[in-house]
Amino acid sequence: MSRFDISKNQLVVAMDHGRVHGVHDGLENPAPVIEAAIANGADAIMASYGMIKKFHSLMVGQVATILRIDGGASIYREEWMKYSTWRQLHTIEHAHKLGVDAVCNMTWLGGEAELDSLVITSRVAEEAREAGIVLMSEALPCPGEPIPDPSEPKAMADACRLSFEHGADVLKTYYTGTVDGFRQVTAGTPAPVLIAGGVRMDSDDAVLRVVDETMQAGGKGVVFGRNIWQSPNMPGMMRALRHIIHEGGSASTASPLVKAA
Repeated sequence: MSRFDISKNQLVVAMDHGRVHGVHDGLENPAPVIEAAIANGADAIMASYGMIKKFHSLMVGQVATILRIDGGASIYREEWMKYSTWRQLHTIEHAHKLGVDAVCNMTWLGGEAELDSLVITSRVAEEAREAGIVLMSEALPCPGEPIPDPSEPKAMADACRLSFEHGADVLKTYYTGTVDGFRQVTAGTPAPVLIAGGVRMDSDDAVLRVVDETMQAGGKGVVFGRNIWQSPNMPGMMRALRHIIHEGGSASTASPLVKAA
C-alpha cells in the first residue's frame, strides 16, 4: 500500500525544481532540506529521479516519496507553461524499483503540449494502478488566446477535471485568488486537490493566507517548494502549515508559529 494516503490532507515538500532550473537558491545542498522537511512533519517529498537516487536512504521509507516522471526543455530553451513538447522521462517500473509511493506528471490545458501531457496521464494511470502507486497530476491552464487568464477559476477547474478524466488520483494546481473561485475547482473535481506554491510569495503571511483560503474552499493541502525551503525559518513555516492543514488552524493563528524559534 502507498504511504501517500490521498484520503488525508497533505503537506508535501517539492524539491524537483533543479530538473528545469539547474542550481536553485535554497536547494544547492539538498540533504539538510530533506532532513528538515521530515523532522518538521512533511507528509511527503516530491523530487526528481536523480534526487531520489542520490538521497534514497534519507527519503524512501522515511516519508512518502513522489517521483516526477515527465518533463520538457530547461528554462534555457522554453518558458514555464509555454512548452511546445512534453515527454515521459521515467516509467512506473523505475518508480517501483526506487520504492516510491507516488508519481507526478503535468497536464497542460490549452498549450501546445496538451495532448502530449494527456497521453502520459492516461498511459501512466493504468500502470500506476496496477503497481499500487498513486498518480498525482499537476494540472495547469496555459496562457494564450484560448486562455487569456490562466488563473480564471473555470480554466483551472477544467484543467483539473481533464486530468482526473484521464486517470489522475490527486490533482495539484495553482490557487485562483479567491475562496469562491477555488471552490469551483474543488467542486468540479471528484478527486483531492492540492495547491502548488509557484514562485516565492511576498511574505510568509501571504503564504499562510493562500493556504488558509484554499482549505476553506475544499482544498486538501499543498505541494510547496520555494515557499517552504526559501523561508527564513523553514521549521517555523512547516509548523504553521501543519497547523492549518492538519489542525484546522487559520492564517492568523498560524502566523506566530512561523516566527517562533
